[in-house]
Amino acid sequence: MATEHDPDTGSGFDLEQGIFSHLLELRSRLIKAIACVVVVLVCLVPFANRLYTWLAEPLVKRLPHGAHLIATQVASPFITPLKLAFYVALFVSMPVIVYQLWAFVSPGLYRHEKRLARPLLIASVFLFYCGCAFAYFLVLPAAFRFLTAVTPAGVEMMTDITHYLDFVMMVFFAFGLCFEIPVVQVIVAATGLVSLQKLRSWRRYAIVAAAAVAAAITPPDITSMLLLLVPMVILYELGIVAVRLLVRPKPAADAAEQLP
Repeated sequence: MATEHDPDTGSGFDLEQGIFSHLLELRSRLIKAIACVVVVLVCLVPFANRLYTWLAEPLVKRLPHGAHLIATQVASPFITPLKLAFYVALFVSMPVIVYQLWAFVSPGLYRHEKRLARPLLIASVFLFYCGCAFAYFLVLPAAFRFLTAVTPAGVEMMTDITHYLDFVMMVFFAFGLCFEIPVVQVIVAATGLVSLQKLRSWRRYAIVAAAAVAAAITPPDITSMLLLLVPMVILYELGIVAVRLLVRPKPAADAAEQLP
């Protein structure tokens, strides 16, 4: 009787061993990613105040004469630059984090899936960086120029350093995500949710949606809105080109649809 249960016992043991090995691999990849962030953070801590000075330039350069940033909490001058150093460490370590994720997932992918996933991962990191750089060098200066210009008479604009950091990080994250439009288009087209023809026919709706997103996440001035709307429209068109180049149509499915 014992021999009859041996195959089941063996298969269950193999399944447990497989799950355990995957968990060990996941732990190893997470440790490597966290270690990279910690190492970069330790290297950046001595430069935390300098990093914050660099981050505050778009606002400080446009403040009225005599105005400056302030700290409304006792520990803010110490904690806020450290928070920024952590964000920068996470930002710098993103390629390593993405690589560890890829190294964990890639063994379970087919060859054609790997061929599509590699450029998407690289493009997603690159586009996120581009979105953050675009926000820092173009959007934030325009937004702060508008906000300082509309400040009511008799009101001194003195922004808290923690609130400023939270605001800028939110803008960076929003613009970084918005710049991922081509990656999202390729993914949904590769999974068969939409076709290239549908993406082309949805151009007008995409422009309206981009305008709504730009109005919702940018500061309340038309310049900042246009600075996000125009790149989103361009990125949508680039996504259509990427779908045409990277996503192959499925001839078998197309032929099946043409059958009576």
